[in-house]
Amino acid sequence: MRKARGLKICMAVFAAAVLATGCGSNTGKDAAKAAGAAETKAGATAAGENGEEVTIKVMVWDRGDAAPGTTVENNTQTEWIKQQMKETYNINVEYVSVPRSSSDDKLNIMMSGGSAPDIVFTYNQSIYYNFAQNGGLADLSQAYETYGSDIKKFVSDAQNMGQIDGKQFAIMKQRGVEAPRHTAYIRQDWLDKLGMEIPKTKEELTAYLQAVKDKNPGGVDNVVPWAMSGRNDTEKGYLNFLGSYVNLESDKDAYVYSESYMTVAPGTVTGLKKLNELYNKGLIAKDFATDTAEDIYKAQVTAGNAGFFLDDTERPWDYITILNQSTGGRTFVPVQCFELADGSYRTPFEPRYGMFVMVPKSSEKKVDACMKYLNWQADPEVAENIVYTIEHKRDENGVPIKLSSEELSSKGYPGTCDDLNIVNLAMEWTKSKDAIVSKWANDQSVDWETPDWFSNYYDVRSEGKFRYPVYSNISQAEADYGQNVVNMMIEYVYKLISCSPDQFDSMQQTEYNNLVNAGLQKILDARAEYYDSIK
Repeated sequence: MRKARGLKICMAVFAAAVLATGCGSNTGKDAAKAAGAAETKAGATAAGENGEEVTIKVMVWDRGDAAPGTTVENNTQTEWIKQQMKETYNINVEYVSVPRSSSDDKLNIMMSGGSAPDIVFTYNQSIYYNFAQNGGLADLSQAYETYGSDIKKFVSDAQNMGQIDGKQFAIMKQRGVEAPRHTAYIRQDWLDKLGMEIPKTKEELTAYLQAVKDKNPGGVDNVVPWAMSGRNDTEKGYLNFLGSYVNLESDKDAYVYSESYMTVAPGTVTGLKKLNELYNKGLIAKDFATDTAEDIYKAQVTAGNAGFFLDDTERPWDYITILNQSTGGRTFVPVQCFELADGSYRTPFEPRYGMFVMVPKSSEKKVDACMKYLNWQADPEVAENIVYTIEHKRDENGVPIKLSSEELSSKGYPGTCDDLNIVNLAMEWTKSKDAIVSKWANDQSVDWETPDWFSNYYDVRSEGKFRYPVYSNISQAEADYGQNVVNMMIEYVYKLISCSPDQFDSMQQTEYNNLVNAGLQKILDARAEYYDSIK
């Protein structure tokens, strides 16, 4: 493929010219298909990598956003990818859809039933480790050495997480823009009406929440100072808050209580008591724990009833967009107010690796073909075309511009083309603040915020940037009990937030003992033992 780079660029330029002139009655789909065909044919001729014909099946998430007349498996973008692989490697690609909301459950069912496609993936390290330890995955080591040159060149930093005992059992997806796990948002317009500054501490946040309840600066029905959902698969609504009560004295502590286990780190009981206090004062949504689909939470935010919330980094932009349009002005801004004991902040960032991309043991005869598919995606040029389509353009900063939802739909693309990119999101522009801010501003489907807002967002969310230590090891205890314990810890938090104050201490002890009986202490001990063994 490297020899074809010059031809690829030329063909891409030619394709852009064709699209820009809108030749005849060609739709975007036809133009993209024609350009893709020409590009891949040139690449195949130059690289000379056509081999024996083989068919591979690849898992793809279904988010329910396929364009009319298409499916998640068959659309303009999947057809372009299929054509690329056929022309270049003589590989036929078939996609197998899995609901995004229950993808891990579906993956477990397919793997245990022997019906999994040839390429599967998960963000869950425990699931990956279980597959590998139980002989469910093909060894990718030799194929990686032979056909993984672009993976090594562009996404090598993440690959150690896919190794166990020196063998490569997964190719790791490399994340793009560095991002925190969760971000807090607060109503700037309500702060202005209350004559309050953006809070910098938990005490100042509490004062704001109380003022929102008492004075209802938005004049809304059913004001909710702190909106929270009861989703049982994520700690996003409270984890940053609880983490601010924890003093991580060493890297060992940071590893033992990494991410989910922060919930039970020393100090969090104090944080849980504070959340319980806020809840019983009516400052946290009353029935949040029953809102497992977060429908009520989203409605509270979009209706303009909420004054503060925590969520997955950029995910709230959908809600804020709707709210800003209805109010005709600025509403939410990012806020960092969860100070540590010394006054500094700790904002957990995502690790550089993303999901674990695997080949089931039952597909080991297709390992070479699967590796060619993954290696092809590692090329940043290819990765960009998968995420943004071959029809995309770039702005003045060289940042790819995402097609609007309407454009994607009318041209037969899925709403989330980036789901098809399972290897590399680390393109050059993802390393520049100016480029990132430019992209955020240009990607707005409607002009709901200014470049200054996005620039401030970049700075606020980055304050106290922190990454937990990560290793490829999963202890047997974590493999056996981890997922159940993580689920139970979320329930543990919700119960303690919403119980009456006089029940808190006894409930905390009872529920914690339930976690220990479910394997929590075994997991924590094993994490500590492993850390000691490598240091």
